[in-house]
Formats: sequence, structure tokens, C-alpha cells
Amino acid sequence: MRAGICDMVAVARIINATLVIPELDKRSLWQDSSNFSDVFDEDHFISSLENDVKVVKKLPKELASATKAFKHFRSWSGVDYYEEEIARLWDEYQIIRAAKSDSRLTNNNLPPDIQKLRCRACYQALRFAPKIEAMGKMLVDRMRSYGPYIALHLRFEKDMLAFSGCTHDLSPEEAEELKTIRENTTWWKVKEIDPVEQRTKGYCPLTPREVGVFLSALGFPSNTPIYIAAGEMYGGDSHMSDLLLRYPLLMNKEKLASVEELEPFINHSSQLAALDYIVSVESDIFIPSYSGNMARAVEGHRRFLGHRKTISPDRRTLVRIFDKIDQGRMKEGKNLSNRIIEIHRRRQGSPRKRKGPIAGTKGTDRFRSEEAFYVNPLPDCLCQKVS
Repeated sequence: MRAGICDMVAVARIINATLVIPELDKRSLWQDSSNFSDVFDEDHFISSLENDVKVVKKLPKELASATKAFKHFRSWSGVDYYEEEIARLWDEYQIIRAAKSDSRLTNNNLPPDIQKLRCRACYQALRFAPKIEAMGKMLVDRMRSYGPYIALHLRFEKDMLAFSGCTHDLSPEEAEELKTIRENTTWWKVKEIDPVEQRTKGYCPLTPREVGVFLSALGFPSNTPIYIAAGEMYGGDSHMSDLLLRYPLLMNKEKLASVEELEPFINHSSQLAALDYIVSVESDIFIPSYSGNMARAVEGHRRFLGHRKTISPDRRTLVRIFDKIDQGRMKEGKNLSNRIIEIHRRRQGSPRKRKGPIAGTKGTDRFRSEEAFYVNPLPDCLCQKVS
């Protein structure tokens, strides 16, 4: 959501358009009725961008019956595409409606002023609504009362497992339930997934049990406060018991806040996710069990704020280690710990340039293989000093 909004700000600048405050998707899996102003500080967004792009809350009444173009912008497009193909629509239309907003701009090779505008939009203009900011700060303060804390983005929710086809550590009944969900969700195109192959390639989120082994091997003591940034865990306590045994100080929104305090946000998944986002960005260490949209956005924000420590698990290597432990061919202890620490020595959010495409890839695969702009918005988002 954040990336799509910020890309549309940049597109509006490129094609010299006034941007109407975006409508949020209300038909997605989460069935959230929130509007833009329920999640973000609308007035701050408009005023922060006034020197870059004109932003209005609604389409002006005089344009209600104006000619409108409904357009699917091409994925990962550069300035030329928008200046030549999209801007040409102004000859016939007064309004252009973007059907999608995600990944509409290329990650690299854009003019510096457009890249910096994406940064201003994402990290300065796009602030959460005041009630979310206040609640997020309160959750951070309550976590800090336990000491320095880890924010763990634990993607072990029903929708994630159903979409990815990952069933490791699940019962046959649970695996069948997830498969049924995938088959009945029309906009998920891939129905048949080999869960073993998926996990071997590192495409599955770590299970709560695997996360416990990982954290122990990294040397985190059992009294480490951990904030679970996620929705309801699939299978509940049955899958969380091992992690809870290792780390009793597992906290989440529901444990840190009262029912009354959380009541305004209940049934609004995007607002609840915004609370997790705030607690994750402000954490001492952020660890995602899967590199999904939320994890990538948080990692990029933490890089922008000074390369705050983010440990990205090497899932492909880790699953081979976990399998050896399960088979009795490897034991937890100092040797395992040294190995996992060494594997992750350079996966902790240290400064580096954004990764380009994988060599040999072409077309869409080339862009898809690049590191996304909002995962590592540097060096584009740094002020350049003249020596």
C-alpha cells in the first residue's frame, strides 16, 4: 500500500497531473472498509507534497462527468513510458484512473529528483493517522518497559500459508484446509504447489519452532522481549508452544493493550498492520520470518532511519540445517550457533547499494529479480555532500 501510493505521487509528477487521494482496496482478502484518512494523516500528506505535486481529497465536482481513461499502467516502467504513452492520454481525457498502483515504476535508472520524491513521499509525507501514531507510540513504550526488544514479523497466518502452499509442521487436516482455501480464492492463479520443493527453495516462512531454534543459535537469551508483529497464528498455541517455551516474553498488541484501547482498530486489518509497522520500525532489532511486503517496507524504512539492525534469515540454507536437526544428524549447541552467526554476519541491514537484476534475466523476470526500491532506498535517499 505504501509503495503503491508513493509511486503514484512520482507518476503524477512525471505526467504533470493533480493526484486525487487514492482509494484503498476494500475487496481484498482482509475485507477492510478503511479509507485513506483512517490509515494515513491526509492533511499532512497533502501539505508535505505541495511543492512537488498538487494533491486533492476528492475529484472536483466540475469534473464528475469529464471523460475518463481507465488504464493499467505497465509494470516497472521508466519516465519515457509515462511521458510518451501515458501523458498522450491528456489529448482526449481529463482524468486518468490507474487500475493498479503496485510496481508501476522501475526501481532503478530514474532521474534523481523522481527518486528523491519517492523518498519524501514514503518517509516524510506518508505519516499514519494521529490515532494510529498515538497507539503505536504507546505500544512501543510498553515494549520498552521490558528492555530492548526484538520485533518478529512472524508470517505464520492462514492466508500466507494458503497462498504459498507451505505445510511443513502442519497436520494433514491443516494442509488440506489450506489447499481448499487456495483453490477457492479466484485471484490466486497458482493452485498446485509442491510444499517440499517450495520449502527447499527457501520460499516458505520459517515456522514458529524454526524461529525459536534460529533465535537461540544467534545467542538471544530466554528473557529477550519479543513483539510478534502479525495477525492470528494458524493453529494457535499448538504451533507457538515451542517458541513460547524458549522465549516466555512473547508479546503482541492484544497482550500490551486492553480490549478497550484496541477496540477502535478491531476489524480494520490495515490499521492493525499499521500498529505492527510502527512497533517494528522502532524496535531494537527487526527479524522477518518471510520477505513479504510488510517485511520489505519495514526493512527499507529502518535503512532510511540510519540502518537500524534488521536480521534477514537465509531461509534456503536454514531449512537444510533444521532438517539435519530433525533427523538427528546435527545438534543445537556452540557449533550450530557459530555456523548460523557466520551465515548471517552480512545479513543485518548494514549499508550497501541496492542490488540490481540477476545476471542473465530478461524482460519481466529481470525487473522482478531486482531489489525493490523501498527495500533499500539508498543511495537515492541520501543527501549528496560536495567535498
